[in-house]
Amino acid sequence: MELQLKDRPCLVTGAGTGIGRGVAKMLAAEGAKVAINGRRENLLNDLADEIVAAGGERPTIIAEDVTTKEAPEVIRKAVYDAYGRLDVLVNNVGAAAASPMDAPDEVWDGLFNMNFVPTRRLTSAFLPGMQEQKFGRIVNLTGTQEPPAASASTAAKAAIQAWSKGLANQAGADGITSNCVCPGRIMSEQVVERLYPTEESRQQFAEANIPMGYFGEPEDIACMIVFLCSPIARYVTGTVIEVDGGMKRYSH
Repeated sequence: MELQLKDRPCLVTGAGTGIGRGVAKMLAAEGAKVAINGRRENLLNDLADEIVAAGGERPTIIAEDVTTKEAPEVIRKAVYDAYGRLDVLVNNVGAAAASPMDAPDEVWDGLFNMNFVPTRRLTSAFLPGMQEQKFGRIVNLTGTQEPPAASASTAAKAAIQAWSKGLANQAGADGITSNCVCPGRIMSEQVVERLYPTEESRQQFAEANIPMGYFGEPEDIACMIVFLCSPIARYVTGTVIEVDGGMKRYSH
């Protein structure tokens, strides 16, 4: 299927590792002009080299922490200097961390500032340009709708889902779609190094919770995201889509 992404300017945040890296590579393989953002410039350079080696155009590298006050304008300027516009924004920044009910406000505020605020602010920086050109694709990486306990991370990601649905309603007439993708357990840096560091722990979790029986790869998520980024996904908006090997247990 031709996804009609050739030469379309795209921005992927959190592109240094995991899902963001997989999305950037797949967009580049479709011929898109890709800007990649993350905090660790060495990882972004490695990704750019990988994309070029595979025959793609070298991405624009934007080594910037999206949680800072200045980040949205800095990133917007870098993208516009490189491409003159932005067609596709993939908001892939976030982190899960323990935040029990009695955790201090600083913990909850910090996780909201990591998981919700950058997505809202960066989207706001690019939305006027998308509205002017009457085209835009916004895809937000969120989290499970079945959290095992109350936590700031899952609450913040639920906030993104509600915000994204509102944005879809507000911006649809301008040719802009806004969707959320909820990854299941994916072989990412956070999963492999912190949450499930051994093959045994991953296998135990998969056997108990994932009907498919294994953890996914970044490419499993990237396929859905890249479709949602494409012009042919014009009638898909305001959705929250799980890509989790069947972990979701209830129907809407």
